[in-house]
Formats: sequence, structure tokens, C-alpha cells
Amino acid sequence: MQNDKTVLEDLKVVLKDKGMKYTEQRAVILQILLNIDDHLNAEEVHRIVKEKYPEQNIGIATVYRTLNFLEDVNLISSISFGKDGKKYEGNVTKEHHDHIICTSCGKIVEFFDEDIEKRQEDIANKNGFKITDHTMQIFGICQKCQEN
Repeated sequence: MQNDKTVLEDLKVVLKDKGMKYTEQRAVILQILLNIDDHLNAEEVHRIVKEKYPEQNIGIATVYRTLNFLEDVNLISSISFGKDGKKYEGNVTKEHHDHIICTSCGKIVEFFDEDIEKRQEDIANKNGFKITDHTMQIFGICQKCQEN
């Protein structure tokens, strides 16, 4: 697991390799996702930028472009909500985990289960695969939404 400083150095290397400039705006957006224990859509990231970093003057279009870029270079990951867009999280400072997602309110719970991980390995081996990466998303209705 990497710390924020290491991830920001990774960002600088990736940007240099792609012939792009390192900007505070890109770093701010990445740091927001690394330091929040939640999954945010672009509008929520933009709101946090405006509240915590008003001097950066980052527009919503820049947030969208930066999120797409950071996801393309695997510094963040997203969960797609179809017409409702994507929610993002930093993926290099967290341990592997899976998600269970409420299709009613959008609540996301992260979990890790050793039995599920072992079963996935067994299935891959049985079919002649070596797992290089995976994500699991389980969709359902959370307790609160079931009660409403």
C-alpha cells in the first residue's frame, strides 16, 4: 500500500511519460480521493474542491477530465451507476476490497472476504487462468431502503 506522497510522485512520472504537465489542480483532485473514506461522483469532488481549495479555481470540466485521466492511469477506480454516472475512489492506497451497492439509494459498502477470494482463485485455476486483477460488485437493496 502506498502513501499519498508516493502516489503524487507516481502522478508526476505518469504525466511526464505522457508529455503532460504536473498541475496542482490534478494533485488536489487526486488527494481528495486518496484522503476520503467514501466514493464520490464528479460533482461531489467539485464541491469539495470549491470548499477546501477555492484558490485553485477548478471548473467542473477540469474535474471530469482529471477523473477520466486518473482512472485511465490506474491511480483511481470507479463504480458505474449507468445513467447516474460514476463514483470514484483512490485505489492505490487501499487494500483490495469488493463492493456491495444499494440500487435504491446508491449506498456503497466495501468488504473483503477470504472465502470469496479463495473461491475466485480456485475457479481461475480450474479454467487455466492466472488472475491479474478483479473487481466484484454485488447489487441489492440496503436495510434502510427495505424499511422504507
